[in-house]
Amino acid sequence: MSIKEKLYRACFDFASQRIKALNDAQKELSEDAGSESKSSAGDKHETGRAMMQLEQEKNAEQLTKANELLKAMEKIDPSIASDKVALGSLVITNRGSFYIAISAGKINIDSKEYFAVSPQAPIAVKLAGAKQKDKIQFNGVEYLVEEVR
Repeated sequence: MSIKEKLYRACFDFASQRIKALNDAQKELSEDAGSESKSSAGDKHETGRAMMQLEQEKNAEQLTKANELLKAMEKIDPSIASDKVALGSLVITNRGSFYIAISAGKINIDSKEYFAVSPQAPIAVKLAGAKQKDKIQFNGVEYLVEEVR
């Protein structure tokens, strides 16, 4: 399996695990709401229900965003190589390696560190369209693109 395929799998798993955790939390909130409505009375009950409703709405919003991450991953084919930085590119620079996919943070594979960033991340925006040997400036620091896969 290539490094791009490993990075793809790590990002896909990141999004899938996030969805599972949020679904589990939503289920728990629904169960708690059911037991709350049976056990309490008065103002305290209404406040508790309102707080739970807010938590459910917040969780549902996070779940929507997590599903969007998974949809973004489905647009990437890790077997495709490009000479220009674009969605799905692995960009090796003199200052770090970036996988342009979703914002999943630092990923360690085969004792090497990579940063999974969304195409909208500031560093990805600066790198977009760059080719091998191009230089970009980001936060006052020069990056040399050593390789684009």
